Amino acid sequence: MFRKVLIANRGEIARRILRTCRRLGIATVAVYSDADEKALHVREADEAVRIGEAPVAKSYLNIEAILRAAEETGAEAIHPGYGLLSENADFARAAMERGIRFIGPSPEAIAAMGSKVAARETVKRAGVPVVPGSEGAVASADEAARIAAEIGYPVMLKASYGGGGIGMQVVHSEEELRKAFASNSARAKAYFGNGEMFLEKRVQRPRHVEIQVLCDGHGQGVYLWERECSIQRRHQKVVEEAPSPFVDEALRRDMGEAALAICRAIGYENAGTLEFLVDEEKHFYFLEMNTRLQVEHPVTEMITGLDLVEWQLRIAAGEPLGFGQGDIRRDGHAIECRVYAEDPEKMLPSPGTIARMVLPEGEGIRNDVGVEAGSEITPFYDPMIGKLIAHGRDRAEAIARMKQALDAYVIEGIRSNLPLLRVIVASDRFAAGDTTTDFLESWGKR
Repeated sequence: MFRKVLIANRGEIARRILRTCRRLGIATVAVYSDADEKALHVREADEAVRIGEAPVAKSYLNIEAILRAAEETGAEAIHPGYGLLSENADFARAAMERGIRFIGPSPEAIAAMGSKVAARETVKRAGVPVVPGSEGAVASADEAARIAAEIGYPVMLKASYGGGGIGMQVVHSEEELRKAFASNSARAKAYFGNGEMFLEKRVQRPRHVEIQVLCDGHGQGVYLWERECSIQRRHQKVVEEAPSPFVDEALRRDMGEAALAICRAIGYENAGTLEFLVDEEKHFYFLEMNTRLQVEHPVTEMITGLDLVEWQLRIAAGEPLGFGQGDIRRDGHAIECRVYAEDPEKMLPSPGTIARMVLPEGEGIRNDVGVEAGSEITPFYDPMIGKLIAHGRDRAEAIARMKQALDAYVIEGIRSNLPLLRVIVASDRFAAGDTTTDFLESWGKR
């Protein structure tokens, strides 16, 4: 096992990784920008290194500064968390070339799934269904219009690289498609350095269901059941749960085996997530693969009893899993709500200083947060305050505990999405498990 790990991230995920490292006796190095000098993850790590100014391009995306910090502190490995550089194959490769272990898959596996166009072709060769769409990247708005006419509107216009809903838009007509193509391509170019686009048929009222996998370097792979992630705004998840109230045992097995087939096709090692769209007839289609830890990983941890960060570390250190598919438990139900510093109506960021913050407590309740009273939510980074997780013996108990926890959650000094989360969890539609991807749109919440 590693003696010292540098965490190339910030906020709640940096603290989450710190917690596991501390339990395993691993020394930690935090990195920080000028805006995060007094952040919790900086105070809690064994060492902390400044890597630049507040903008992410000058700090948390500065590969050279992060690698230099690892070398200067003697860190043997780097954990990238999620977002930022976590799916950057060049970062993983540069770390390896300098003798630093990247806690994640190989640069080749990251690259194989980094382009959604290339990933679709790999997945099809593995025998896993994909949503009908363009065979490759779409070079122009004219070509996009021709393909859309063939597969039929509505279609989903997507950026080939990146994630978080950036460069993604549903379009219903040729006129709308032509306008959307240029703007989304430009946005993808600005965020990911590549404006390549492709098209997929829009699956009507689908569910967004993902499979968590762990694969070691000794040929062993398992899937840790599924997560239901359909409640989203602007293609970003808001509420997640495990297991899905829609998935039956046959579908669970088929999706899990498909996820592992994809992993085998690219020689995948470490934790990863395969995302699928599932239609009303329970047909599933590959959407994308996240070659990293997911924001919503706690719900899987709650029902399996496994620490996913620990297994990321163990796999990266060369250890075998030591257990098979039949050894993985599925205990009860877990729900996660992402708490954001944002206007609950307009869903726009609400930066400022947190004047007062009270976290809920109780049986089955977990808080993963990156801030405290007095912390400033800056405009430089994602406005997520933290994640509230509730676990119960069944879905009804998990919902009841989440309702109580949301009612007890206090954030003052800035606006938050707590009112929206309370409405979602208390709704009849959520109670019924009717959580398709149009859940918020049906309320006019975009």
